[in-house]
Amino acid sequence: MTTQESGLTMSCFSSAIDPARFREALGYYASGITVISSQLDDEPVGFTCQSFYSVSMNPPLVSFSVMASSLSYPKIRCAGRFAVNILAGEQVAISNQFARRGADKWEGIERHQSPLGNPVIAGCLHWFDCEVHAEHVAGDHVIVIGEVKALKLQEAGEEQPLLYFKGQYATLPGLA
Repeated sequence: MTTQESGLTMSCFSSAIDPARFREALGYYASGITVISSQLDDEPVGFTCQSFYSVSMNPPLVSFSVMASSLSYPKIRCAGRFAVNILAGEQVAISNQFARRGADKWEGIERHQSPLGNPVIAGCLHWFDCEVHAEHVAGDHVIVIGEVKALKLQEAGEEQPLLYFKGQYATLPGLA
């Protein structure tokens, strides 16, 4: 069956995908925003991450992807543990602060310590406390799998998750 017979429309396949078009296409997948955080010695570290997802229920595994050139991830790897802070809709400024390179990302951020010793951002919707389970190099990123050792579900309320869609923050209709 040809694509014309099946009713499918396909763009021309090329082994060289334009990175800008690829990024634009991926932007049509809405995602939540997290901050991956850890602490190495007395230094808290963290970065904004939208590529977070569940992997397994038994054992409880989650995963995120991070650029291989990240300045924060080598410290997280060395600590061997991390927290996933699921940001609330009103935490846009926190997302932006942790997306910057080089600055003190923790300046002015209220936080407490998780059972594993990771910094947890006050006011986040939920958090997962994880130990690094595995990592895999994938192109210009590293896929990190963590085993969840503790979690905190906040009381259900009117809180919105912080979402990202088509290059900007977004909210869910009807919940704002």
